Formats: sequence, C-alpha cells, structure tokens
Amino acid sequence: MAIETIRLSQQARDQLLRLKRSTGIKNWNVLCRWAFCTSIAETSKPTTTKIPADSEVEMTWKVFGGQHHEVYLALLKARCSQDGLSLSDDVLATQFRVHLHRGIGYLFADRRIRDVGGLFKRLPSMRGSTEERDG
Repeated sequence: MAIETIRLSQQARDQLLRLKRSTGIKNWNVLCRWAFCTSIAETSKPTTTKIPADSEVEMTWKVFGGQHHEVYLALLKARCSQDGLSLSDDVLATQFRVHLHRGIGYLFADRRIRDVGGLFKRLPSMRGSTEERDG
C-alpha cells in the first residue's frame, strides 16, 4: 500500500480547524476527503513541494477513505496516470499529499463556505441540478 499514514502540516491543520467551525463537520477525515476531491477535480497539476508533517493531526489511509478507501486510491491512480506520472508507491504518496494540501487550501480560501451547504455549492453537478429545479 502506497499510503499508510497521513500527517497534516500545521498550516493545513489550522485551515481545517476553521472549516470545521464554519461547516460543523466534526471529523478531519471527512473534510480531507472533500479537499482531496476538490484538488483532483482541478485540471492543473499541483506543485510538488516539500510539505512539512508538523501537526499532531494524523490518520491512517483507511480512516481517511473510510469504506470507500479503494475508490479514493483508484481516483489518485487515475489522476497520476492522467498527469503522466508513474504509479509507484512514492509517487502516489507524494501526489496524494500535494493534492490533499492544495485542496485544503482551496476550501479554506473559498469564502462561500460559511456552512456545510457552502461545500455543496462547489459541486458543478449540484449547481446544475439546483438551477434545473429552480428554473
């Protein structure tokens, strides 16, 4: 398994704390799933930089992904393939880390996220479905 334990940076921890307060979502892993999916949905490649693992927030891969941990791994592998990257354990672990932290940054910077509904406003399919129902 390419990713066994996930440890966040202190900056990501602080950003997630604000997101937890504003959305009411209590679990780190749930917000991290949103962040990861937000990043892999972005067409640009994330910058591969050294991200410190300097916070006390840590979870296993199975806690991150829950019952769908295999789906998240498949999404990561598909994205790495799309970006022309190898599927080696090191590359998968690095790409997961940069996608997770980039996604946390995106969610943190999005001022529409004032409650849990703000997360759903980020979903293009939800916007389209809402517009169709309201229109």
